[in-house]
Amino acid sequence: MNIAVAQSGGPTCAINASLVGVFREALRNPVIDAVFGSKNGIEGLIKDDLTDLRRVIRTNEDMELLRRTPSTVLGSCRVKLPAPDDADGAHIFDQIFSCLEKHRIGAFFYIGGNDSMDTVEKLSRVGKERGSDIRFIGIPKTIDNDLPVTDHTPGFGSAAKYVCATVQEIIRDSSVYSIDSITIIEIMGRNAGWLTASTCMLRANGETAPHLIYLPEADFSSEKFLEDLAAEKAKHKAVIVAVSEGVDPDCGDDMRSGVSDNFGHKYLSGVGKALELLARDRIGCKVRSIELNVMQRCSSHICSKTDIDEAEAIGAEAVKAALRGENGVTMVFRRLSDSPYVVTIETADTSMLANKEKRFPKRWINRAGNGVSDEAVKYFLPLIQGEVDIFMNNGMPRHFKLTD
Repeated sequence: MNIAVAQSGGPTCAINASLVGVFREALRNPVIDAVFGSKNGIEGLIKDDLTDLRRVIRTNEDMELLRRTPSTVLGSCRVKLPAPDDADGAHIFDQIFSCLEKHRIGAFFYIGGNDSMDTVEKLSRVGKERGSDIRFIGIPKTIDNDLPVTDHTPGFGSAAKYVCATVQEIIRDSSVYSIDSITIIEIMGRNAGWLTASTCMLRANGETAPHLIYLPEADFSSEKFLEDLAAEKAKHKAVIVAVSEGVDPDCGDDMRSGVSDNFGHKYLSGVGKALELLARDRIGCKVRSIELNVMQRCSSHICSKTDIDEAEAIGAEAVKAALRGENGVTMVFRRLSDSPYVVTIETADTSMLANKEKRFPKRWINRAGNGVSDEAVKYFLPLIQGEVDIFMNNGMPRHFKLTD
């Protein structure tokens, strides 16, 4: 049989490593003839826009370069499929299954997050209703680390490593002046504060900052925020604050656009600037805000080897699951131990992950709602370990580019 693979949602440092995992495992199995890549996620199946990956990934060096390349080499999308019982949307599923059958595809792998698992769940349901033998397997991916069931998600470890390294550099930058200052760092995380909370790992390097950490999972009050700043300012000349983009500033200066994507998710940013204006007005010292923005997602020059290795491994295990006959499942990590760090890769029914979110545990948030516990440090640290040798050209990272 042939197989197809697609990538969806926001880019990460590790999503191409999962693609390599699928591709490399497929090459090992003589039962698999061709490996197709679906361009721009599910759009490729709808439009019958596939590429034979053996034509573009020709050598081991290509695979090694691809697994080190950030973003989604096949492109991405934010397409929401209609409900399986929606008569008006039946033609969409007709197009998808026509494409799959035309190319003799026996298994389809979708690498993505919460919304991508919604696609996997719908396709497997429709396939079963139509009596199709095609297997649909989800492979997790998101820097937000907000997929339930799985211990963590590929892409998160590298993003957390970048965020921590960047915050540590901001600490160094802020400490050189004699004047008092406050630096507010806005970090991605719509409803779940995992990435912002990961800055607590800097304690393992002997840092006291960030002095304050604010997550969407904790109640936020602008007046309490100002009190927290004043208390930390009394102890530190340069106060560092980490705040999730999903925190509601409740101070009348929300800079967010209010625009939503096809899945109803609002585009967020602006809480850092709102809190900067508030602190500058009420506290009066030098205040600045820094929005890390998309740099958090694709900074492969400081990616986590653990993350990249696990991303490839979970892609390979997805192929094995499909060959075992599993369908409508998503691959997940189950942690057995923090130290030594041990995980296994298992399958879970995709309905347990689709359109669901895993929030940062409230038991790891302090009573004041402005910091996290050392238990979180133990959870995070194994995920950022190891460095990857990046292929360089003219002193800059070299990336794999899809040409067909």
